[in-house]
Amino acid sequence: MKTPSPIVLRAYRFALDLSPRQERAVLAHAGAARVAYNWSLARVKAVIDQRLAERTYGIAERNLTPAASWTLPALRRSWNAAKDDVAPWWRDCSKEAFNTGLDALARALKKWSDSRSGKHAGRPVGFPRFKSRRRTTPSVRFTTGAIRVEPDRKHVVLPRLGRLKLHESARKLARRIDNGTARIMSATVRRDGGRWHVSFIVEVDRAEGISARPSSVVGVDVGVKHLAVLSTGELVANPRHLAAAQARLRQLDRAMSRKTGPDRRTGQRPSKRWQRASARLGRAHARVANLRRDGLHKLTTRLAREHGTIVVEDLNVAGMLRNRRLARHIADAGFGEIRRQLAYKTEWGGGRLLVADRWYPSSKTCSGCGAVKTKLALSEREYECDACGLVIDRDRNAARNLAALAAEFDTAGSGPVAGRGADQKTRLGGQVAVKRQPGATPVGQTGTVSPQGGTIDRVLARAH
Repeated sequence: MKTPSPIVLRAYRFALDLSPRQERAVLAHAGAARVAYNWSLARVKAVIDQRLAERTYGIAERNLTPAASWTLPALRRSWNAAKDDVAPWWRDCSKEAFNTGLDALARALKKWSDSRSGKHAGRPVGFPRFKSRRRTTPSVRFTTGAIRVEPDRKHVVLPRLGRLKLHESARKLARRIDNGTARIMSATVRRDGGRWHVSFIVEVDRAEGISARPSSVVGVDVGVKHLAVLSTGELVANPRHLAAAQARLRQLDRAMSRKTGPDRRTGQRPSKRWQRASARLGRAHARVANLRRDGLHKLTTRLAREHGTIVVEDLNVAGMLRNRRLARHIADAGFGEIRRQLAYKTEWGGGRLLVADRWYPSSKTCSGCGAVKTKLALSEREYECDACGLVIDRDRNAARNLAALAAEFDTAGSGPVAGRGADQKTRLGGQVAVKRQPGATPVGQTGTVSPQGGTIDRVLARAH
């Protein structure tokens, strides 16, 4: 009996060519979402502040002002009861526009509440802020109504906005819809870098991927000097898109600073020349982001197609960005984006992604004999082993050590392994944890490996 294909969600993003009338309509819908968001936030904040003030007066808890629920259904009921007074023009926009703002507020308040109670992982989340007309990115999401791709595959139809022209063909999405293997769940229209885009969230029947070379293993060491160094010896150059465009960005920034910009203190509105200069600067930044995104997609797609197993490091990118001398170069390289793309592309292609523990000393360990150095300065670009005399580029040495972890992980699945590594402090005998990202197998494992070949201390089933 044939196993049915798994259902997954994928996003298809296309650029739009809007007419002036259509652009005004989209901006009106985005403004309606912002109005609903700000009104509901003001209402929730007023209730919270009132309850805090009443507690300072010594009022009993049962006599306080009733708390305002911030779930999406509750926010929607409150908005529908007051929209005739708050926004008498609400009939000019789709109901999905107001639902976009209310849904964003419900998500933001839930994250803030979960962060305060310790349920939210990561950095603390602050209380939601009001959305500014000038600084907020215009966006509106449609989940109901007529959402389809036209037969000519050059136009899409959205509720109340009508027929919108695409800048490129949507044949890849249209073929899946025609074959019955895809169903559009929602569409989001958003302006990025001066250009409008539409993103479709699609429910897709994904076929099981089969890797072209399932036995091929590669270790990938990312860096600033080279974007990626592979254990095969290949060096992937770092294009440094932001550094290449820095002179142009400075020129545009200086030109904009000489124009009459907005001033919230005096109520001064920006001049037309300032708006044109700001648009030019935004397009320049968007070009840098597009070049970076294109290069990273090409690299990760090639790695996922050519290798069945890819091993990378669990880098603390947020901590690395605190280095004021390297922060710009690290952000320009996109370390976190490389790992994110590899995670889902290896899953699509039938491969697997293994993530070495953050404290694994890949650069300090000799790929020849396994000796571990206690210290290795960042300025030392070549690794010299004191035990066997091996001299090798430090990044290539790290990539080889990462590739070797794949064999240790496979051996550690059910018995003793021969691994080496370190926890938070480098020492000759430590621990190394390897995490398997979503891939060909449904469940990943995290194991602690003893340095001289012992048993696994723990194996945690972890579904990512």
